[in-house]
Amino acid sequence: MSAPGSDIILDRMMALHPKVIDLTLDRVWRLLAAVGHPERRLPPVIHIAGTNGKGSTLSMIRAGLEGDGKRVHAYTSPHLARFHERIRLAGELISEAALTEVLDRCYAANDGGNITYFEITTVAALMAFAETPADYTLLEVGLGGRLDATNVVDKPALTIITPVSIDHTQFLGETLEAIAGEKAGIIKPGVPVIVGRQEEAALEVIEARAAKLGAPMIAHGQHWHVWEEHGRLVFQDETGLLDLPMPALIGEHQVDNAGMALAALRALGYGEAACAAAMTDVTWPARMQRLRHGPLVEAAGAAELWLDGGHNPAAGEMLARVLARLPDRPTHLICGMLNTKDVAGFMRPLAPHAATLTAVSIPGEAATLPAEETARIAAAAGIGSGTAPDVASAIAAITADHPQARLLICGSLYLAGQVLRENG
Repeated sequence: MSAPGSDIILDRMMALHPKVIDLTLDRVWRLLAAVGHPERRLPPVIHIAGTNGKGSTLSMIRAGLEGDGKRVHAYTSPHLARFHERIRLAGELISEAALTEVLDRCYAANDGGNITYFEITTVAALMAFAETPADYTLLEVGLGGRLDATNVVDKPALTIITPVSIDHTQFLGETLEAIAGEKAGIIKPGVPVIVGRQEEAALEVIEARAAKLGAPMIAHGQHWHVWEEHGRLVFQDETGLLDLPMPALIGEHQVDNAGMALAALRALGYGEAACAAAMTDVTWPARMQRLRHGPLVEAAGAAELWLDGGHNPAAGEMLARVLARLPDRPTHLICGMLNTKDVAGFMRPLAPHAATLTAVSIPGEAATLPAEETARIAAAAGIGSGTAPDVASAIAAITADHPQARLLICGSLYLAGQVLRENG
């Protein structure tokens, strides 16, 4: 009888806890002890929390470190097309054989204990990282920070808090201050913390936490500045000024993400070559990604096809700024969202830039907002809207009437993952 594959073990892990999200570290500590505390044996850790920009910032740091010849582990979530995307070992996505083996060991060590899917898979990732030589480990928080399963490293090399905004209020609190407090929970005594652009209310909470723990703050607007000038990215801190190419990731919000990545690289002692690689070599799917190949692209014909997984009001504002700067072309949105999101807040900034919105339900997601409800909210936000049974049907309907259009598929990372799988 053949050994179970990773998908089978992951399905088993899904059944170990009745709730998708249940924030506590008790179950994680129990399992970490059972597998020999891999969190104590990791290469130097860079831990990243925040509401927006975590993934892009992490990917730029990884590109910079790898550009300097370093081997880098990276842990991100959620995945888009395959679970393997969450675990990158020394620069490469974890293989099916390695993933199956470490999941199997982790599942056996848990011995049927009550634990969430994210918690047990995070422990499996830490096991893989501890057992594979590398120079750095990049850990992206899944949700919040203080009680997130990644928050188990006593002495990281660096922590980073990207911009904090209102999101996941049912878990993190109703106010910006409460949410910032959860994000600031990753700050550790004496460990430098890079702080991205923040609203004042969030910044005050982060500053207070850093001061209490004696963690040196390296904050946007105080200790470093970043801006675009004549098509170049300019970064300045107490070390000096860098004149670099613009990041390969599209959108003016990526300037701020680049600033956090550069501040991190400088804090770690890296020079201009690594910083330039962070800008030019970075890739991150479903962040205003132009799709250029695959069956959905072929179905779109002469129309442009773009993909973005942003799903909260701040992401809607970022997308609006990106669309405003792209060459003039009618933009038609194909949108699917979860019922836990601020759908109206996401859509309002997009309304001036969208000719129409075609709503879809997200396949296989119990928490999907029905397409009809997404369309209703879009109409209330001032966007002419309709529905389609799926993304392929939406593309066909839009391009039949607007063959030269720009199509942007947006609203959810889960929808983005479905599109990437379907587009091959």
